Amino acid sequence: MKKIIIKGKVQGVFFRKFVYDNASSLDLKGYVKNLNNGDVEVVAKGSEENIKKLIELCRKGPSGASVYDVIVNNIENEEFENFEIRY
Repeated sequence: MKKIIIKGKVQGVFFRKFVYDNASSLDLKGYVKNLNNGDVEVVAKGSEENIKKLIELCRKGPSGASVYDVIVNNIENEEFENFEIRY
């Protein structure tokens, strides 16, 4: 399971929806949410291959986003039923 922090112009550009749509199509579980400091946090659980695909997508983001850094860390396993947008 990975925690992904995306830095840049990533809020107000539909980044959460972009991550949600891609994570759902990759059959990942977890969540995406905006952080108070302007970053976006993603927690993703699923196949290593599909998590890598999601990370690559996060490096680009939706049109309107400008990503300058993506930080990926391993975290302890947690159970999720689906992928969701958290507010």
